[in-house]
Order: sequence, then structure tokens, then C-alpha cells
Amino acid sequence: MKKLALSLGIVLMILSCGTSKTVRDSKKIMKGEWTLSSITYSQAGKYNVTLLNDTSKDCFEGSTWQFIPNNNTGTYTINETSCSTGTRNFVFTIQEVNKETGLYDFLLKPTNEKQKSETNQGFRLRLTSLTDTAMQWQQTVSVDGKPFAITMNFNKK
Repeated sequence: MKKLALSLGIVLMILSCGTSKTVRDSKKIMKGEWTLSSITYSQAGKYNVTLLNDTSKDCFEGSTWQFIPNNNTGTYTINETSCSTGTRNFVFTIQEVNKETGLYDFLLKPTNEKQKSETNQGFRLRLTSLTDTAMQWQQTVSVDGKPFAITMNFNKK
């Protein structure tokens, strides 16, 4: 009886540490190739924003993204010829925030391809929308002490 109780306790502990069904379903939807179709700001104006510590909004629009959820890795490729083109690697994590709204915190960390190691800098984004064909991320930063939202819209290829 003690072995059964111990076994049951271990199984429950493992299951409680697992990823929720909502997050697993989201990862299945994210799997594959996406295009970053547009980037918008919450406030009108011309801003000099460097996204993901990499390049500008104009360079990111039209980039292609690949998500591999079984190992939480991916790549994005800057395609705009007037920019520093090429493929960049990252690891990502989805952390559930609210089951009712379906909103998540999304952590993206660039990696060094040669060393396969993460950089010390990650970017916390909010996954605000996810369907079979469209995905939206939002990052809130501070500009002049006020919240400023950057919204990134993706379409699945």
C-alpha cells in the first residue's frame, strides 16, 4: 500500500509540473513557418526602434519565422535586401497567464548558432492572439515614462 501511495504521489507530482493543455495546443498551432507581416505602435509618430536588439521595424517586416515547439527553438530570417539579411536563432518559452482570455507571456532569447548557447538577454512579449493562420505578439516598453506598445502581426505560410 505504501508503494502504491508513493507511486501515485510521484505520478501526480510529474503531471502537476507538466505543461498545461492550453500551452501544448498553442505550441502545436505555432509549429511551422510564419511571416511577420506588420509591426505597429500604440502611439502615432516616427520612432527609431530596434527590435530584439537586432534591427529596425522596416527590416523585420516580411521576415520569415520558423518555430520548432518540441525543443522550444526557432529561427527568423531577415529578407529585406537593404538590411543585414540572414537567419538568426532563438529559444522560446510560452508561460500561461490567463486560461479564460488565452493570453500568455512569451519569452524569446536569441542564441549563438555556433555555440548553441543563449545570450544573456531575453525579450518578454505577450502572445495576444493565436489562430491556425494568424498570430499576434505585443511588447510594452516605456517611452518618456509612459507605456508604449509594439504589436507584431504574423501570418502562417
